[in-house]
Amino acid sequence: MKKILFILFTLAGILAGIQAQHPARVPAYPGVITRVQPNGDTLHVYLRGDEHYHYMMTTDGWQVMEKDNGKICYCRMKTRKVEGEKKQVAVPTCRTAHDADKRSKCEQRWLSKHGIQKIRQE
Repeated sequence: MKKILFILFTLAGILAGIQAQHPARVPAYPGVITRVQPNGDTLHVYLRGDEHYHYMMTTDGWQVMEKDNGKICYCRMKTRKVEGEKKQVAVPTCRTAHDADKRSKCEQRWLSKHGIQKIRQE
């Protein structure tokens, strides 16, 4: 009886160890999420990616990022040295993001003037 219990506990430990080495690969939530800006405005975004690379984008394709103060801003791509090699990384701008129907002409001009590009939608 002791040998059987020992074998069962050993197998359970091995299986638990194997499971811990392979975390579940879960894609981002596929639907639209409503986020509230610090000033009370709402922004509708999609989450894209997985556990290794993920980002947030507006419903019309602009990449956005939440800053430390909770404000969600547009992102611009910059080349940075990451782990010894140059990579394109998203850097938040100072401009607060808005939904397409609330985006002013001034904001649209600012996006094109600063070279911020939309993400290709999947």
